[in-house]
Amino acid sequence: MNYQPIRVMIVDDHAVVRSGLATFLLVYDDLKLVAEAGSGVEALRLCREKQPHVVLMDLVMPEMDGADTTKAIKLQCPDIQVVALTSFREEELVQGALQAGAIGYLLKNVSADALAAAIRAAYAGQPTLAPEATQALIHAATKPPEPQFDLTPRELDVLALVVQGLNNGEIADKLVISQSTVKFHVSSILSKLGVGSRTEAAATAVQYKLLA
Repeated sequence: MNYQPIRVMIVDDHAVVRSGLATFLLVYDDLKLVAEAGSGVEALRLCREKQPHVVLMDLVMPEMDGADTTKAIKLQCPDIQVVALTSFREEELVQGALQAGAIGYLLKNVSADALAAAIRAAYAGQPTLAPEATQALIHAATKPPEPQFDLTPRELDVLALVVQGLNNGEIADKLVISQSTVKFHVSSILSKLGVGSRTEAAATAVQYKLLA
């Protein structure tokens, strides 16, 4: 029976990892390694030259990371499928890779057969996610949104001085405004932050990095 093997490219900045993956691909008759890239820029060039069907993409690389490379590949060669293959399971990385256009997300401790199955699934246009990646996505989706306090620039100025422990008189001197104006701003800040004291306001400012 004549069939075309799935053309695979490996992108990883570690030569040892590329070598290991290349050896693994030799085991499967229906998978063929057509290119290896040590950087995002090289991966883009090789995608155009070698036209792989599926790219195994490391995410954490210097200069051009895996998500940016994936996005660029999908723009240049939309038919190429990208499977993120990484050691990391952080929510931001999972979301970033999938938003960039990756069809799969696997950890590097995946078994050879599971990786081969993911490559075949990607070639067929079907997603494959490591359980840890699915868990990260669920956690991100169910996480309550960061509160929006909508403090004005002047209120942020006042809050910064509250955090430093200044009283209304000192804040008034510092900002060259009246004490009654400071009192008004402090009252508005407490209301917007949903707290009852200056100490709580300072703690909330630090917790949500309002002054960063």
